[in-house]
Amino acid sequence: MTGFSSFDAVRSQMAQATGPDSAAGAAATDRNGQLTKPPGALGRLEDLAIWYAGWRGNPRPGIAAPQVIVFAGNHGVTARGVSAFPAEVTAQMVANFQAGGAAINQLAKLAGARMDVHALELDRPTQDFTQGPAMSEAECAAAFATGWDAVDPQADLLVVGEMGIGNTTAAAAIAHALYGGTAADWTGRGTGVDETGLDRKTAVVAEAVALHGGSGDGLDILARLGGRELAAMAGAIAAARGHRIPVILDGFICCAAAACLAETMPGALDHCVAGHQSTERAHQALLERLGKTPLLSLGLRLGEGSGAALAIQVLKGAVACHSGMATFAEAGVADG
Repeated sequence: MTGFSSFDAVRSQMAQATGPDSAAGAAATDRNGQLTKPPGALGRLEDLAIWYAGWRGNPRPGIAAPQVIVFAGNHGVTARGVSAFPAEVTAQMVANFQAGGAAINQLAKLAGARMDVHALELDRPTQDFTQGPAMSEAECAAAFATGWDAVDPQADLLVVGEMGIGNTTAAAAIAHALYGGTAADWTGRGTGVDETGLDRKTAVVAEAVALHGGSGDGLDILARLGGRELAAMAGAIAAARGHRIPVILDGFICCAAAACLAETMPGALDHCVAGHQSTERAHQALLERLGKTPLLSLGLRLGEGSGAALAIQVLKGAVACHSGMATFAEAGVADG
């Protein structure tokens, strides 16, 4: 088990991760140019397959062992009335995940993915971050380590999702602290708050960032404004890079957790693609900040990793075409 006692330990471990295999990427690019299709005819699928091949170190890869991990945490800021649902729903939904009854269970099964659920101290919510840091450095590092250890090194693709009443407020606060603008730019309706609830939520985000903004790099902001499930998602994403496991990012909350890595170390998200663009109004702006173009845009706003799990099918399609198609020489087809 990984034990991170401090953010310096986290940063040191992140710095040890290597990049993609350039030789495999070059060989995949060469193979792509020989496949029985006009150049560029498969559009972005070609880029995805080459990107995946480089990270897996195999110019003709397959996707056989995807992993979906859902992390759950509770937030002290829910006492400020920022959500349309009570905090008890977090534990209830964890039970639903464990029983196989949620949307993410169906999408993971459809993708042939192993699914794991980790509930992080649901009986001990984070602190109300309008009054002080949501977590201490040690608490955040421990949650990060939980995510890190949850990744199966034998997986060949990773999706991380979340459950935590109040976590769109945390995600909005993180995005606002990292990227500026106004609280209203980053705050959306989440689980469906009404206009009064949205105004209250926006005020809470503004109050929190006024207290904590400019407090350090992404990890520091993660501790001050995040939640245990966001820290665990960040830990899993970082661990995947060390294992050269490509990651499909989910919605606004997942991307906010990922942004904390991006603002801690350059290139920390090079092994990631965005699975979809959700209807949470700030998600598009956050994706733009991360330099990620979503694979899907279907009006989803569920979380749980659901949009990213659905996007596994797109990446599987890209890899299947790349690795399974015949070259012009193999098919006996003239290539012009």
